Amino acid sequence: MKLSKSFIEDIRKLIGSARAIVGRGVDLVQVHTNFEIGRRIVEEEQQGKGRAAYGKAVIKALAIQLTTDFGPGFSARNLAYMRSFYMQYRDRGPILQTLSAKSSVGKKLQTASAKSAACEKKPAQLALSPQNIELHLPQGVRPFSLSWSHYVFLLGIKEADERRFYEIEAKNQNWVLDELKRQFDTSLYERLALSRDKAGIRKLAQEGQIVCKPKDLLKEPLVLEFLGLSDQARYSESDLETAIINRIERFLLELGKGFLFEARQKRFTFDSDHFFVDLVFYNRLLRCYVLIDLKIGRLSHQDLGQMQMYVNYFDRHMRAKGENATIGIILCKKKNASLVEITLPGDANIHAREYQLYLPSKDELRRKLQEWAGEAADV
Repeated sequence: MKLSKSFIEDIRKLIGSARAIVGRGVDLVQVHTNFEIGRRIVEEEQQGKGRAAYGKAVIKALAIQLTTDFGPGFSARNLAYMRSFYMQYRDRGPILQTLSAKSSVGKKLQTASAKSAACEKKPAQLALSPQNIELHLPQGVRPFSLSWSHYVFLLGIKEADERRFYEIEAKNQNWVLDELKRQFDTSLYERLALSRDKAGIRKLAQEGQIVCKPKDLLKEPLVLEFLGLSDQARYSESDLETAIINRIERFLLELGKGFLFEARQKRFTFDSDHFFVDLVFYNRLLRCYVLIDLKIGRLSHQDLGQMQMYVNYFDRHMRAKGENATIGIILCKKKNASLVEITLPGDANIHAREYQLYLPSKDELRRKLQEWAGEAADV
């Protein structure tokens, strides 16, 4: 297939400008360049009146030409990703096409370029800078903020709300690609959604996880596959606690936002009796203590009563002026929602949450979410 010289030259200039930019923001420039290549591929395809065969031929011919000019990185598969990227995120563009016209700095450089041939490339380089790209986005449009590898992974997430959630959280939490993959594999979106009402689920997709109240921290279940324990092996609560401490950084990531580790087996004395809280954390976003008690068996009403006593003690003797009420979480192998409901008052700051030592089934969690949504609609 023979492509027009203007089409090829246009993309050559685009890639050349992007490669000229170095330092901070180079990944972001690549993302916007790939978005723009995707846009131009789609526009070229439209000349074939939407025929799939024509579109495939455009990508194949372009891949041959660009690989010859620029080396690896512009295979037919990668160009197909760029096309898909544009199709999924087309509401954020076109950006590069209008930057020079909108940027006063760009206009000044364009005027200067007429006087000096040495300045000819500077407008394009400036127009592609991350600062200019973000500055000239339409109002209400979220800027790209992740690496190209992150976006290639996100393209594999079919649900738009879920994809948007992971993009927001990856940016806000500075997740490297491996951490993004783990959070997706552990179904973070579904686990957070199961602890929210419909309005809360919508906010997850629009804003990510915002922590304003205790329930915003909760997931169902917590996934602790990184501990290296097996469901089939015998282990004690002490073994579970030791495994968590040995991998405390991973555990903090699984707990979520704002957690700081304070102590294990925190002892306090009341009427000459000694008591020990398995794990004590502080959440800087909620400005409160978070106590975690570990149970390897089924939750009992004694466990709930014990946690209530722990929470009461911390509220009365440990909490500083201006801090919020202590949160108690019982992390158990099997919880009983009815038992929790009948044992604790409705306003209790105590929560039972299950944990599991293997990656959850995304299909199972999605079924639970659909069932929950159906039940909520019937109420």
